[in-house]
Amino acid sequence: MKATNDMPPLSVFVPATTANLGPGFDCLGLALDLWNRVTIFEEGEGLHVKIRGEGAGLLPADDHNMVVRAMMRFYQAQRVPFPANLSIQCDNRIPVSSGMGSSAAAIVSGLLAANALLGSPASQEEILRLAVAIDGHPDNVASALSGGLTMVTTVGEGLLVNQLPVPPLVVALAVPAIHLPTQVARAALPREVPLSDAVFNIGRTAFVIEALRSGNLAQLGKVMEDRLHQPYRLSLIPGGEEVFNVARQAGAMAVALSGAGPSIIAFAPIEEAVSQAQKIADAMVAAFSQAAIQARGFVLNLSEKGGCVTFRVD
Repeated sequence: MKATNDMPPLSVFVPATTANLGPGFDCLGLALDLWNRVTIFEEGEGLHVKIRGEGAGLLPADDHNMVVRAMMRFYQAQRVPFPANLSIQCDNRIPVSSGMGSSAAAIVSGLLAANALLGSPASQEEILRLAVAIDGHPDNVASALSGGLTMVTTVGEGLLVNQLPVPPLVVALAVPAIHLPTQVARAALPREVPLSDAVFNIGRTAFVIEALRSGNLAQLGKVMEDRLHQPYRLSLIPGGEEVFNVARQAGAMAVALSGAGPSIIAFAPIEEAVSQAQKIADAMVAAFSQAAIQARGFVLNLSEKGGCVTFRVD
């Protein structure tokens, strides 16, 4: 793809994310070092969308694409007509519908791109509010935008966000070939929960934050249990409970659903983290195989950086 107009190519990079982190339901997110890249040129006539990598052949390559929809929403909010001559190339590395924030990455990519094309009229806070309005939930979009460990909650009609740096930890993920839309995973949750379960989660969430901030994985393993969403969602994932058990047996310090699932994330011990994480990922993939479910394993670092824009293509 070559730019034919005066504007240099614009590239947006946005990381994968994992949300909830056990008990931090809808309020905690963590950025992972796995990135989608969207490159945009002003050229030709009409809208042209090309998708490479994850989701190629499955995701819409027109104005129904989530990146394009987010861009259009931004232009609409700014009361500016949407350009009639854009070529958009999506190089996707984040698995789609996996619980690793692919939708959040697409939304943040589109909003950051539109903001840059219009000369950056919106602040990061305004971009976040618009991203939440599109996505419906703040945890993934907040961490995709800010990076690191992100705490987010609603205060009145606004959002309260705090980004915390995290030490260089390594995680293993198993991504099963299961179609589990977020809407289905959310529909499985009860409308009311016992007070004791709410208290259980509140106390542990505080310790999850501190354990991740300090890199205290021994503490993380003691407090990553959840009573509000994981017990209900695991029943939708064949072999899910056994994968949790196998990950711990393989040396994982803590295990949780990644977002609403179906992916499962495990934190490797700090010593020989990469080799241990690979061992854990392989064990989780094998456990899914025993349940007749194909799965892929990932070994990833955490990312202190969130989404960013550059007008240079390497």
